[in-house]
Amino acid sequence: MAEQSDVLLKTESLCVDYWTDAGRVRAVDKVSFELHRGEVLGLAGESGSGKSTLAKALMRILGPPGVITGGHIWFEDRDVTEMNEEALRAFRWQQVSMVFQSAMNALNPVSTVGDQIVDTIQAHKPSTSRQAGLERARELLELVGIAPDRVSSYPHQLSGGMRQRVVIAVALALNPTLLIMDEPTTALDVVVQKEILQRIATLKDELGFSILFITHDLPLMLQFCDRVGVLYGGRMAELGPAGGLKNAPRHPYTEGLMNAFPSIDGPKENLKVLKGASLSLLAPPSGCRFHPRCPYATDICSQEHPALTRLSARHEVACHHKLNPTLATGLGRP
Repeated sequence: MAEQSDVLLKTESLCVDYWTDAGRVRAVDKVSFELHRGEVLGLAGESGSGKSTLAKALMRILGPPGVITGGHIWFEDRDVTEMNEEALRAFRWQQVSMVFQSAMNALNPVSTVGDQIVDTIQAHKPSTSRQAGLERARELLELVGIAPDRVSSYPHQLSGGMRQRVVIAVALALNPTLLIMDEPTTALDVVVQKEILQRIATLKDELGFSILFITHDLPLMLQFCDRVGVLYGGRMAELGPAGGLKNAPRHPYTEGLMNAFPSIDGPKENLKVLKGASLSLLAPPSGCRFHPRCPYATDICSQEHPALTRLSARHEVACHHKLNPTLATGLGRP
């Protein structure tokens, strides 16, 4: 387990609610985890599990009607939930930056990629001259594998993979300590996807930043990340080393996600699709939120929510059955 000084980001019982016409929705429910310096931590889960909401909460960029309603977000020794606007301006992009979903569409079509990088730098460092900003833009493009002279190119003149690299260059413009990547390669083919992730891994080693990598693609995450957290219904179901989750997942939901993806190098097998639909956060079930879909569920699962419990120094799981296999063995649903 890492020493406290090695912990870069830490959440403690973080809660995020949305107020809607139909009532309050708790999208993130008492989520706690740590991210260490130099680490790649993944967050996986189906759509609606709370991944993107959590990412936006970490940067305090939740738009209405989303509100942080409980818990803490510690970045080094500071509580992000208590930062004022001036502190947040210095925090965002200079210490933590983000590559959003559909990032290729985030670029301004009527502005050159160089100007967009310069604008980002000057927004946080107004004293930076345009010439210095363009020089930095050339350096960043070269870092992400694009010819520096493409600073004068417009987004439509670049391929999808190149536009994605530009967005990553923008995120790295101010040398952040933490890079949050929310579904950064979803719209790309698998070859370009692999190239970009390899480039990001190289940049991480060269520049020394940490990564929070968010995706619904668990096999991809297991290749790229050191540790993985699995969210279900806004709660952390399992958190552990990528290799451990791949070879021996301890939560039935993690197991179901793994079985839902085909093996590239293993024998051909029929996929085992997760039964049932994702829960409605307007009316979540009592007890364990996964129990209506769980093949191991017993009475206690519908009555008590299992706490996230440490199995080893780096592996935690929230599951009555997995923590106590003798609990009504054989009485689960077929």
